[in-house]
Amino acid sequence: MFKPLKRSFFERNTLEVAPELLGKNIILRQSRKKERRGIIVEVEAYTNDDPACHAARGKTLRNEVMFGPGGFSYVYFIYGMYHCLNFVTEEEGIPGAVLIRALEIPDEDPRIASGPGKLCKHLKITKNHNKLDCCNEDSSLIVTNNNSNKKHCFPITQTQRIGISQASHYPWRWYIKDNPSVSKTIEKRV
Repeated sequence: MFKPLKRSFFERNTLEVAPELLGKNIILRQSRKKERRGIIVEVEAYTNDDPACHAARGKTLRNEVMFGPGGFSYVYFIYGMYHCLNFVTEEEGIPGAVLIRALEIPDEDPRIASGPGKLCKHLKITKNHNKLDCCNEDSSLIVTNNNSNKKHCFPITQTQRIGISQASHYPWRWYIKDNPSVSKTIEKRV
């Protein structure tokens, strides 16, 4: 049985949480007997004072989960075709989130979940997965440490964000260096 990360992990500064999510597991329970797992290999951070953040212009029905406690899922639909998975960070009232850009899915093609839209499509993550408490062990979507008690050491690359038009120069994207599941690796490093 996998134990979800504690809420205190998420209720911290978004820029600290984001790189610490690398190497963690996402477990999506699709039924009592079927679950999918992936290792987080690429993330991007979005904060309340960030013009690219959905919460930058205030609270709406779409982004209200970002204003709640950390550790909840925030799933939105873009370009009329893709869902994107985020985890809410910061304490209640301070919006922030980390976009999961890529997962490594064990025993599958490394590119199958490289990119936020591709990973949601592959895992069948939809708006039905919005506002799930990922710190509750009974939730259908949780984030866990990896199985080993050993801390995994891997090189991390920090770069500018990609795929956005505003504040793309912010160096708030992190990924596991040389991981084949990373969505895109040709960019200016910081």
